[in-house]
Amino acid sequence: MLEVRDPADVRSVVAEVPAMTAAEVAAAYDRARTAFEGWRRANPLDRAAVLARAADLIRARAEDGAVILVRENGKTLAEARVEVTKTADFLDYYASFARQPWGELLSDARPGTSTSVRVEPVGVVLAICPWNDPLITPARKLGPALIAGNTVVLKAASQTPGIALWAAGLLLEAGLPEGVLQVITGRSSEISDALLASPDAVTFTGSNEVGALLRRTLASRSVRLQAELGGKNVSVVLKDADLDMAAATLVSAAFAQAGQRCTATSRLIVDASVAAALVSRLRDAIAGIVVGPGLDPATTMGPLSYAAHRDGVLEHIERARKEGAAVIAGGGRPSAAALAHGCYVEPTLISVTPEQSLWRDEVFGPVLAVTTATGFDDAVRLANDTAYGLSAAVFTTSLTSANKFIEVAEAGQVAVNLPTAGWDVHHPFGGFRESGSAFKEQGAPGLRFYTRIKTAAVRFAW
Repeated sequence: MLEVRDPADVRSVVAEVPAMTAAEVAAAYDRARTAFEGWRRANPLDRAAVLARAADLIRARAEDGAVILVRENGKTLAEARVEVTKTADFLDYYASFARQPWGELLSDARPGTSTSVRVEPVGVVLAICPWNDPLITPARKLGPALIAGNTVVLKAASQTPGIALWAAGLLLEAGLPEGVLQVITGRSSEISDALLASPDAVTFTGSNEVGALLRRTLASRSVRLQAELGGKNVSVVLKDADLDMAAATLVSAAFAQAGQRCTATSRLIVDASVAAALVSRLRDAIAGIVVGPGLDPATTMGPLSYAAHRDGVLEHIERARKEGAAVIAGGGRPSAAALAHGCYVEPTLISVTPEQSLWRDEVFGPVLAVTTATGFDDAVRLANDTAYGLSAAVFTTSLTSANKFIEVAEAGQVAVNLPTAGWDVHHPFGGFRESGSAFKEQGAPGLRFYTRIKTAAVRFAW
């Protein structure tokens, strides 16, 4: 069995789930392969009805799901409620595609011939999901996969398996046929070979290291791969920005969910002429963040999701200190005795130079690195000087600067006077460079990964 511990107090075991074996994973694939034959032929409107009913059930039991999320993951109850709501939105959104055009007719130069393009499911999809958004990330994958007619083997993160099982139970209650969705719980080190043995496609959200392993493993077998990987998201504050608005937005973007979002702002570039004024505002706003258990209504930032990750974030901060970076706020574990057994890290603001490791390495925690630039071009140079390219933002009152930044920013998502996070279910999502593969998630483009195209020509007269 796998124990799931409360990140607010790691002495508390909140759930136990099976540590499945390789043989059990293989059996799950067999069930998914069998179920695929019926699900792919189901009327798309019937598939949509299942997703819509599941969305209704999720909303009706939202508080139950939110509490599971908080106890497994550590985010605040308010953040968990948003995740549950967005999960239902994903299922509703992709259910709507059952009534959208599905294929097309094409002209054919051959006499008496009609040619069409048909859209088919790819087969059995392996969905590997992370611990930081353990409900909404599966929904982002399940919605398009299921409406297209695929079956899914879902590997839940070992730290947060309960919420995946909760969602799968509601889908079954909504009428999803047995075998269409299989949830795998277990230690990846023990079942990874079995997981990768027989999928037709793999969709993965997680680290670049695992993403590289998947590319190497799957390349020789022509198994398609969708990967949403790391990020070192940047916000640029130009000298004409509204500093009050920018500071409030940046604090939310950097420290919501304790910084454990792939789109969280982790780099901040400020025009040198307004840097002192912005940093002062940020320091004041950070002082107002209340760190504590996610179920406490007074809490505005919860713990990190597990102890090893907390320790890794603290190591990043300590390394930055040794390299000469200046900690402006935070920088350690909270001193309150009531938080001693939790995975807490203070919201941290650090002044760095672009040569220091904190500027380049993904931390995935409540740590915001800030440096200065001289003018727009220098800021863009610094913003694009990264291996990643997931999300970027600029704060300015100039339409010229805003549009120039949108054009030159090397990121899959670009925002103006908005956080780097916050993209909705119908917004195509995915990064450039080392932040992911060419396949987008979300929106209409999110369906492409889960479908294949067949062109059919019929000569009806001769």
